[in-house]
Order: sequence, then structure tokens, then C-alpha cells
Amino acid sequence: MLEALSLPFMQRALLAGLLIAFTTSYFGVFVVQRSLAFMGSGLAHAAFGGVALGLLLEHEPLWIAVPFTIIVAILITWVRDHTRLAADTVIGVFFAFAMALGIVFLSMRTSYSADAFTYLFGSILAVQAIDLWFAGLVALLTLLSIPLWSRWAYATFDREAARADGLNVLAHDYLLAIAIAVAVVVAVKVIGIVLLSAFLVIPAAAARLLANRFASMTTFAVGLSLLTVVAGVLASYEFDIPTGATIILAQVAAFALALLTSIALRRQRIRRARQMTP
Repeated sequence: MLEALSLPFMQRALLAGLLIAFTTSYFGVFVVQRSLAFMGSGLAHAAFGGVALGLLLEHEPLWIAVPFTIIVAILITWVRDHTRLAADTVIGVFFAFAMALGIVFLSMRTSYSADAFTYLFGSILAVQAIDLWFAGLVALLTLLSIPLWSRWAYATFDREAARADGLNVLAHDYLLAIAIAVAVVVAVKVIGIVLLSAFLVIPAAAARLLANRFASMTTFAVGLSLLTVVAGVLASYEFDIPTGATIILAQVAAFALALLTSIALRRQRIRRARQMTP
């Protein structure tokens, strides 16, 4: 199995997967804790509209998809904060709008491009140097955003207290939405629109079951995501099955293990509490 790592295309796939795993799991904890799991799927599908526009204009799709998806993320945040609509409702509206635009843009081409299929289902084994550069740049920007982590965490757990302390919660909402949008777009070509939301949600959800503090939840989410990428890439090579789907299955396995561990620990705490009760 380890012989796979001697192959250049497997090395690129593993590196791209690790970079994207770090970025998506880091932001995924905010997505999960703010109950915005639908946000990842919504922005991934919004990116499809930008990708389709890029293909129509015959430009590099990512250059078009990044600003397109950022605009959608900003609009989602603005509408959510200025109306009484629930977040999932707002996301659903823009989800449908962007997908419809993408279908219209693709229909204006003389033929459906294989590239469109790639963005829908991903092609981690076909990662090119440009994809690694994009993923590396976003991972670097994610590292640079770490000083904002505590402010985003504060606003996540107690928005009113954060406002009372002078934190511009709305501005940070926009910053976080933009960061998630960029992370999603860069991951789309490698992981695919269909599977991308799993990268945002599953490691963070598993970490939520194990962690008592938000900092440890973030650490667990990133660690689980990185480990499942390595396991998924190697297992896909060994059993000759799709890499992206195998990584997701590894993430689900990690979630199941975290769930069982969480249930066992909770039962243990209950037994101890009963034993201490006179």
C-alpha cells in the first residue's frame, strides 16, 4: 500500500487532499457550531454557477468561481441578517439560483465539457500543479486567519455578549463567509461539488462529539480530517475504488467511532453519578 506514495500522481493527490482537509475542517467547526451545515453544500453548488460561467467564457474556472461564490456568500449573509428568514431558507434560495445559472451557462456551450463533470464529482488523482498552488495559497491564508479565530469563536457562542464587548459581529460574519466561500471553491475541483460538504461537516461533527471545548474541537476536527485523507487515499489505491468517495467513507467511519466513544463515555459518567448518589 505504501508503494502508492512513490507515484507522482498519488503524491499530488495526497498533498492536495491534506491541504484541503486542513482548510475545510478548520472552517467546518464554525459551520457545525453555527448550525450552518447546509452552507457548505449551498456554496459548493453556488460555485458551480461560477465554474460554468468560466467554462462559457473559456477562462480558468476558478478565477471566475472565486469572486462569484464570494458574492453569493455575502448575499446569503446579508439577507440572513436583514430578514426574518432562517439561514437554511436563504441558502436554499441562492443554492437554486446559482445552480440554475450554471445550467443555463452550460447550455450556451456547443457541447457539455468534461470539465463540468470533473467539478461535479472531483478528480483528486488528476490534480495538477495549479491546483496545488491554489490549495496551498488558501491553506496559507487560513493559517494567517488564526488571530481571528477567538473572535469568530466568541461570536459563535454568544453574539450578544460579543457585541456588548465591542466586537463587530456582522463584519466578522462577512469575513468568515468569504473565507468559507474561498475554501469551498478551491476544494471543488479536487473533491467535487457532490462530496465537498462532507469535508466541511463530518470531521467537525465527529470532533463535536469528543470535545468539551471549542479549541479542542478545532484540533480534533483538523486531525481527523488529515488522518482520513491519508487513509482514504491509500485505501483507494489498494482496493482500486474512487479516491474522493473512499475519503468520505473513512470520515464516516471516524464519525461512527466518535459516536460510539461519546455514547460509551456518557454512559460511564451516568453510572459514576449514580454510584455517587446516596
